[in-house]
Amino acid sequence: MNLAMLLDIPASITPDAPALAGAGPESYDDLRQAAGRVAGVLAGLGVQAGDRVGMFATNSSEYVETLFGVAILGAVSVPMNCRARGEELAHLLADSGTRVLFSEDRYRSLIAGAVPEGLPVVYFDGDYRDRLTAADPVVGEVVADVEDADVAVILYTSGTTSLPKGVMLTHGALGGYVMGRTECADGTDRGRMLLSAPLHHVAAISSLLSSIYSGRTVVVLPQFDAADWLAAVEKHRVTSAFVVPTMLSRIISHPDIATRDLSSLELVTYGAAPMPPTVIRRALELFPESVGFSGAYGQTETTSTVTVLGPEDHRPGGSGPEVEAKLRRLASVGRAVDDVELRVVDEAGAPLPAGSVGEVQILTGRTMTGYWGASSTATARALDQEGWVHTGDLGYLDDDGYLFLGGRAGDLIIRGGENISPEDVEAALYEHPSVSEAGVVGVPDEEWGEAVALAVVPHPGLTLTPEEILAFCAERLPGYKRPERVLVLEALPRTSTGKLLRRELLPLFSSSGQEVAR
Repeated sequence: MNLAMLLDIPASITPDAPALAGAGPESYDDLRQAAGRVAGVLAGLGVQAGDRVGMFATNSSEYVETLFGVAILGAVSVPMNCRARGEELAHLLADSGTRVLFSEDRYRSLIAGAVPEGLPVVYFDGDYRDRLTAADPVVGEVVADVEDADVAVILYTSGTTSLPKGVMLTHGALGGYVMGRTECADGTDRGRMLLSAPLHHVAAISSLLSSIYSGRTVVVLPQFDAADWLAAVEKHRVTSAFVVPTMLSRIISHPDIATRDLSSLELVTYGAAPMPPTVIRRALELFPESVGFSGAYGQTETTSTVTVLGPEDHRPGGSGPEVEAKLRRLASVGRAVDDVELRVVDEAGAPLPAGSVGEVQILTGRTMTGYWGASSTATARALDQEGWVHTGDLGYLDDDGYLFLGGRAGDLIIRGGENISPEDVEAALYEHPSVSEAGVVGVPDEEWGEAVALAVVPHPGLTLTPEEILAFCAERLPGYKRPERVLVLEALPRTSTGKLLRRELLPLFSSSGQEVAR
């Protein structure tokens, strides 16, 4: 099934219903017609089925039209992180073999230094609409005949440790995920979804596709801003939204949250990075009780969500032991969804019993087909012959199947033979009332092999000192986990989806010289 059918089906059922909102209203029929004209533009530029089409832009209705237009033609969408610069941008373009690039005028000079000679670039805020008007549209039921195993989208990993790798996701994987978890449009009002996560991320893509297939209205924010997010919820009476933990932290810290009407919200889903327990607890206090929260864990390699911590797990209720269990499970990422099998294994690959920490591995029918352009070795490291995805995430399963994560295997700090999870130290720091962000890495140490180094960001208008932080840690952490170097920064280096870039944090300690006495 061609991914474009996720638009064609609701457009045939509710053509006049609003599909997109934000820059301007756009009905389902409008969206389908525009996508067909995008397919016509691409065909006129020589793009054929299987060719890669890049998007280097912020969210917009034009971006959504292009994603579906590429699918109609049977080509492959390559959404790119518009924060990429220099070597990374050149890598994305060259590695993907992009035939046509869609972008925005703000990135014109940046693109000029990275695009291969002769690569056509179409600017959404340039001649995009004129090109669509002049194009011969691909309309009606004329969509490319594709196999479920054909690649529909290539999403590049965040590149927290190396240059990004392109994850190949198929029409079958994406379509199966959406249709297996979402009811198709039937003419009833399914609400309004706020899209603020960047469309180069699998959570944003899957949220968009699911919302379109179900007949919802998608409210498009170009980029996340806490004030804009709150205003959009109130203005458009948004019913559902996806956020990453950094976004939620900024939303609950914004001074307008107490005055904005958030009563329309029914569900806020979060994921893509670890959620500090203090942030979700505070959100539960600040949002109306009618708002359900749902945590999701997955990877690009698994076509989005594999575990869910549902709304029923977020609101304490019942007897004392039940309340305690729910509060404890707020630190988990929930249980496996229906089409997913989980296991936790030791270094030899043997499954571990409940409560034992090891690598999390995932088996699902919507696994990636591999990494585009990467060596077979890279794919083999992430995907074994039995189909299990080796996530590189450490964690354990409790007796009821709830998955608790403990960071990345490569991020472990080994101090004097003791394994230290950076997330454990960071979680303790988030209890400090002045700490907005915390990031921990291991730095070389002659005596212990590695020492714990901590960077913190205070809430706006507040101050922190390394000595204050060390005293706070002394009350909450065992000696071997306490930071030995502390930096107070204005911001931590993160990806666009909120993941901490530890490789960029480490050099800051090498150059600062800021130490705290042991």
